[in-house]
Amino acid sequence: MRVKDVKGRIEKAYALLERCVLCPRECKVNRLKGEIGFCGIGKDPKVASFNLHCGEEPPISGSKGSGTIFFSGCNLRCRYCQNFPISQMRNGEEITAQRLAGMMLHLQSKGSHNINFVTPSHVVPQILEALLLAWEKGLDLPLVYNTSGYDAFGSLQLLEGIIDVYLPDMRYSDNRTAKRLSSVEDYVEVNRKAVIEMFRQVGNLRVDEQGIAKRGLIIRHLILPDDRAGSDATFRFIGEEISDKMRVSLMGQYFPSFRAGECVSIDRKITPEEYESVLESFLDSGLSRGWIQKGFEHEAERAEE
Repeated sequence: MRVKDVKGRIEKAYALLERCVLCPRECKVNRLKGEIGFCGIGKDPKVASFNLHCGEEPPISGSKGSGTIFFSGCNLRCRYCQNFPISQMRNGEEITAQRLAGMMLHLQSKGSHNINFVTPSHVVPQILEALLLAWEKGLDLPLVYNTSGYDAFGSLQLLEGIIDVYLPDMRYSDNRTAKRLSSVEDYVEVNRKAVIEMFRQVGNLRVDEQGIAKRGLIIRHLILPDDRAGSDATFRFIGEEISDKMRVSLMGQYFPSFRAGECVSIDRKITPEEYESVLESFLDSGLSRGWIQKGFEHEAERAEE
């Protein structure tokens, strides 16, 4: 067991659900009684799928795959959501903590390098409860917190010493764009505060002799058409306020999914020229470590070490 006060943390986390302030939305609905807030999830979590996934960054997927658990629901409403059946339509099965623990143990038995919680921000209490059960039955893998980056500071504090690898998005550098594309008015401030806290907890990425992530922070940045993500400002914030040694994954796989066709500025894929421009901005900012994508495939390669 990683920390001595897990049961106390579970109690504190579930208390946040009574008038839900688990995420920055602070809907204040009683999820313990099944009331539904912005995320669309009540007391019990929903899981859409759990499997070995080989399409993550190399230190996460490794040679055997990452043990991903995709949670239904989300605290953002991205017009271009790439996983909208799961995040926006909330397809999935309601499960108990025991069932969630069983999924983790199953993925470990299949040889996964880690347990990767995808879109976990609105189900932190349930994850903590399941982890306690899984640890008691032999779970012994690094834990990855794979998030949109819109996370409450208080919830992240409950995860200190538990999460090994944080894998947040940094999507926007302008709140007007965040509101227009993801229905959130304070993304920039909340996201930056959250990522700083994640870095405080785990620091820069550290890997084992096989190159598999053991602890640390990796930041994902999805490149949007017409530079709607404000990439340069994000890179400069990372280098100046967090670490110039930060590993950043420059993601070029954007495509106009979900409701993106309703918005002229994001109704197309990005161009090779746009990707190269963002890569140049990344290097000009003083950052140089991470992964770039050639030909907009999901196969990643290391940027300069």
